Amino acid sequence: MKIKGFMPLLLVFLLVLSACTVQTKDDVSNKVNDGEKKEAFEIEILSTSANESDVNILRDQLTKNGFEVKLNLQPDFGSFKAQEDAGNFDVSMSSWTTVTGNPDYAVRSLFITGGDYSIISDPKLDKLINKASTQTPEEYKGTYKELEDHLVFEKAYIAPLYISNKNQAVNTDILKEKSVRLSKSRALAWDSIDFADTTKRDKEPLKLTQSMSTLTSLDPIKGNDGSINQLNTNMYIRLVNLTDDDKITSDASLSLNHAIAEGNTEYYFVLRNDIRFAKVENKKAVDSGERVGAEDVIFSLNRAKDKDSVPDHRTYSLHEHIKKVEIVEDVASLESVKLSNEKGTVKDALNKDLESEITGLVKAKEDADQKNGKYQVVKMTTTEPFPQVLNYLAHQSAGIVSKKQVESINTYDVASFDVKKDIPYGDQSTVTEGSQYNNTLYTSGPYIMLYKNDYEAVFQKNPAYMEGGEYEPYINRVSVRFIKDPDSAFSALRSSEIDMLSGVPETKFDILKEDSKMKLQSIQSNAVSYLLFNTKNRDVAQSENLRKAVLYSINQDEFIQFYKGDKAKAISTVSPLVDTGNELSPDAGKVKKALEAYRSEK
Repeated sequence: MKIKGFMPLLLVFLLVLSACTVQTKDDVSNKVNDGEKKEAFEIEILSTSANESDVNILRDQLTKNGFEVKLNLQPDFGSFKAQEDAGNFDVSMSSWTTVTGNPDYAVRSLFITGGDYSIISDPKLDKLINKASTQTPEEYKGTYKELEDHLVFEKAYIAPLYISNKNQAVNTDILKEKSVRLSKSRALAWDSIDFADTTKRDKEPLKLTQSMSTLTSLDPIKGNDGSINQLNTNMYIRLVNLTDDDKITSDASLSLNHAIAEGNTEYYFVLRNDIRFAKVENKKAVDSGERVGAEDVIFSLNRAKDKDSVPDHRTYSLHEHIKKVEIVEDVASLESVKLSNEKGTVKDALNKDLESEITGLVKAKEDADQKNGKYQVVKMTTTEPFPQVLNYLAHQSAGIVSKKQVESINTYDVASFDVKKDIPYGDQSTVTEGSQYNNTLYTSGPYIMLYKNDYEAVFQKNPAYMEGGEYEPYINRVSVRFIKDPDSAFSALRSSEIDMLSGVPETKFDILKEDSKMKLQSIQSNAVSYLLFNTKNRDVAQSENLRKAVLYSINQDEFIQFYKGDKAKAISTVSPLVDTGNELSPDAGKVKKALEAYRSEK
């Protein structure tokens, strides 16, 4: 027993030791193997200790192909990022999740010159990324294949590892399993969830969890992270939504229908008029009496695209393709515009399956009456042909806020904003119990936050959200418990302290399978793990051959086998979204050839 316990401890000690060694320069070293002196190519892997299993698999694969592997394991993401920013790596264990469901988001920030997260500058990549963004799904498959060919096989800027699954566990003694959605991109939708015992809808809260208790902002444009994505998604309605498999839909959105005009620069939305903003009084959700309408859409999207509309705007780059948003008042103009797919007019598309066809358009939201054919229609124009703009409109950052309410709260000057005295709309201090509590939220979605503390955030159903319709929420209250430790969250699930758990690790699958009240749901996600090569001050920055030797050392089957099939093969961050037909296979011959070519460069 002592010997079995000693070996893992020794391994951890060695890994920690290697994590303390930071390389500043690559060199070629020699080692002895079976009595022969062989040239070994040193490669340094940067990762966090949480990815230790992946690192060990990768190290074995590289070692078999002639590399001497050094590990730079960091204890947390902050330390990892500091090392990455300092360039202390040859290859960095990276990952990316496309939360908007469109391939442009999967590549633009990562690989275009000057992108938010890009360390690559390649004119051909820039051209392909911009070309694909102007194309429809039918057209861009070939462009993204060409992009992958260049990114992975020609230049080896990255080396793919795998696509992850998205997993969640549901307590079926408490919830109806089929009512709980599992979407590739969209955050968990609360409005469709129902109790197995429907008499509990008004008596008990839906109990969920998330790890982060400090919330970036409840103003949807001021954050794009795990602390608020799920919360804001359920508090603010959008012009369109994503289906569970990332298709654009008007279902459960503010638009009854939407249409793309010929040329792919004009987008039309016919709005529903059965939603009013919720507000909070005495820690209860009440109907504000203010209808959600076109003027709120225009206000919300204009501030979403304007980086100077609020201090610390974190999502404007998602909406930079929006040029103009306006109200359409002339019905005849809808009849004269052809659809992008050339199968009718914009009016035909907007009229599809409406309760009453469009007979008149109104400017004031109070005048809309969809039962009698009077609607509001919003037209959005983009800076260039960009069909993928709809995916960004489905993101939580495009949530519709109240123009009247936000303008009444955000009276400060953006340029001279003082974080010590100015309290903007959505600031978490306004919903946190205590002396500063002053809930000024106006939400257009199915729920509104009543308050939060260190233990939980409590939400209540919007009483004026699609009343009596198919998308009206079932459960009256939601409690999001803040549980930082994953093991504690899993224990809370099993003891029925929470009703479901997202992000269940593979190590817990067997336990769930033995629990009769638990159901594990799984779907391929848009999360891709890959190796990012350093582009400065390392040999891998100058040598395509050295990068290709690493690329063809990777055997994705070994990762999939380790994770018991809970991963899938990838080529790039586009892989979960577009099937380009590309494949990566390990090839010792190509590794040998690439290393020989690298030697000749020295």
